Amino acid sequence: MAVHEYDVVIIGAGPAGMCAGMYTGRSMLKAVVLEQGFPGGELLNTEVIEDYIGFEHILGHELAEKFNNHALKFGAEIRTSVRVEKVSKREDGMFETRVEDGDIFLSPTVIVTAGGTPIKLDIPGEFEYAGKGVSYCAICDGHFYRGHTIMVVGGGDAACEEADFLTRYADKVYLVHRRDAFRASKIVQKRVFENPKIEVIWDTVVDSIHGGADGLMTHAAIRNVKTGAARDLIATGIFIFVGFKPNTGVIDGHFEHDATGYIVTDMNMQTTIPGLFAAGDVRVQLTRQVTTAVGDATTAAIAAEKYLTARKDAQRAAAAVG
Repeated sequence: MAVHEYDVVIIGAGPAGMCAGMYTGRSMLKAVVLEQGFPGGELLNTEVIEDYIGFEHILGHELAEKFNNHALKFGAEIRTSVRVEKVSKREDGMFETRVEDGDIFLSPTVIVTAGGTPIKLDIPGEFEYAGKGVSYCAICDGHFYRGHTIMVVGGGDAACEEADFLTRYADKVYLVHRRDAFRASKIVQKRVFENPKIEVIWDTVVDSIHGGADGLMTHAAIRNVKTGAARDLIATGIFIFVGFKPNTGVIDGHFEHDATGYIVTDMNMQTTIPGLFAAGDVRVQLTRQVTTAVGDATTAAIAAEKYLTARKDAQRAAAAVG
């Protein structure tokens, strides 16, 4: 076991984490970004990005590489293949970030940018056609399906809202739900039922996703859970909205969050635990985009710097009195 000391520990190397790393590096803070996989986060699961300002069209992995290189250029330290197990605050105000191999990272501030994970259907073809028909973000990918027939899976507010949104592009949207009633609010349901482009398929689950020789999705195998009847549904895209889980499980201690587990922050991205900041998909916000993630991270990094300055000033004042 080794102990490493930093000014800031950043958990997660998605867009928010790398942006926070870049800003803390520019501020000459000793900071480290801890990532269990590869830098990029959900960018690595996105085929094409066309809604990040300045890039009309860029592959997800290319944008991730640019973010990574930019952060490194300004002095960010990024450690990959590091799985964070627990973040806890000590009585002296320092945070202990413990990782899987037993090492401890000590710091006065922590920025949580661990993002969230769309809940998957875990069916054949879902992984193979990710970014090639399978999507978890209507705003990101809807425009690729102009004039197409597509599917949306789910029955909550997100699924119903995104099905309605996707009719801006698609000629036909099948909304597939495993139950015989939606969980969405009545006003959202009303929009779905009144939209002539949406056809609801009740009591039905998706068993598998299939594609053609070009590697793109062509249809899905669906099954009625009450009758057992199975059939193929022709669609070139499937948008899955069965839930999204924020990656907050590593935080040891009570912090304010909403009913679904997203972290509540103030305008400076600080949580209800002083010195603990959050940015990106892990926190409560209206929408989760690359642009909002890096905006959050900019604020969090600058706020963390100011927190560190105030902490040092308080320590000096206490020492002078003593």
